[in-house]
Amino acid sequence: MYLFAIASLAPIPFLWGAAMFGGWLTVLALIVITVGVMALDEGVARSGPEGSEEDIEWADALSMLLAQVHFITLALVVYSLAKGDWAIWEKIFLFFAAGQYFGQVSNSNAHELIHRSTRLLNGLGRLVFISLLFGHHASAHPLVHHRFVATDDDPNSARLGESFYHFAKRAWKGSFLKGLEAESERRSRAGKSRLTHPYVGYIGGALAFAIGAVLIGGPAGLFWYVLLAGNAQMQLLLSDYVQHYGLRRAEIDGKLEPVGPQHSWNTPHWFSSALMLNAPRHSDHHAHPATPYPLLRLGDVPMLPRSLPFMATLALSPKRWRRVMDPLVQDWTRA
Repeated sequence: MYLFAIASLAPIPFLWGAAMFGGWLTVLALIVITVGVMALDEGVARSGPEGSEEDIEWADALSMLLAQVHFITLALVVYSLAKGDWAIWEKIFLFFAAGQYFGQVSNSNAHELIHRSTRLLNGLGRLVFISLLFGHHASAHPLVHHRFVATDDDPNSARLGESFYHFAKRAWKGSFLKGLEAESERRSRAGKSRLTHPYVGYIGGALAFAIGAVLIGGPAGLFWYVLLAGNAQMQLLLSDYVQHYGLRRAEIDGKLEPVGPQHSWNTPHWFSSALMLNAPRHSDHHAHPATPYPLLRLGDVPMLPRSLPFMATLALSPKRWRRVMDPLVQDWTRA
């Protein structure tokens, strides 16, 4: 459990220092969360952390702490980018360093929280997604993605040969609309008021955070806030793209086969797994969505050749991505 806490909180002193003092600390913050993570993944030959039942209470406490740290960091970075007397290169490095943290840690933590059944934890996860202007993911992910994963009915399952850039446009729009449809149908069956529709909260909450960004940093604060949220959204979509690329559920006697380990890509890398709260153990998560992250396990599952952050970077180059991944998809499909 200590490794999850150390990995997910380690970038924070560098980010806060960069936001408050600028200068070469902004460069260092970006190096820590990119090159540093990759070096630890590749330089230490061990698999990701595994916890026990005793770690669940600590896992929830860490998730609550990470959510609070997220809101503080978001406000601090928006203020620094909008009001700080920094050179443009300092702002660029700070922007990408903070964006990496929100994309890899805040997104992973929010994803973990929306799978919790308690109102406090679930609501906290939704609020983190709302703060990144991606509130609808809290509905689309459990109601659409988990149900239709590895089929064309899931907008967040990338097809073989599809570039990330085409996928991102299709997935953002598709998940918003399909999440809205799923929530509306569920509420209609339950006879609940439209005023309590989650999408009212997602849109209203996004407006509230946008107003907060203006109060923190004026128009410049809103500008940087929207860019940071967009950065984090693209990283979440990159994770979805990488973790399901090309894998499809077979149709048997007119019905889709159950979701299995073979429908998600995984990575065993220890530090990035701890940083992202075992999000790279994706097959086990789809098999057991309510399982807390310390209890997720690897098994005989599709494995990516490099760590999840590395593969997400590779996905930005469609030709190189297909050269690496298409043969792997075909080999796994045949197997």
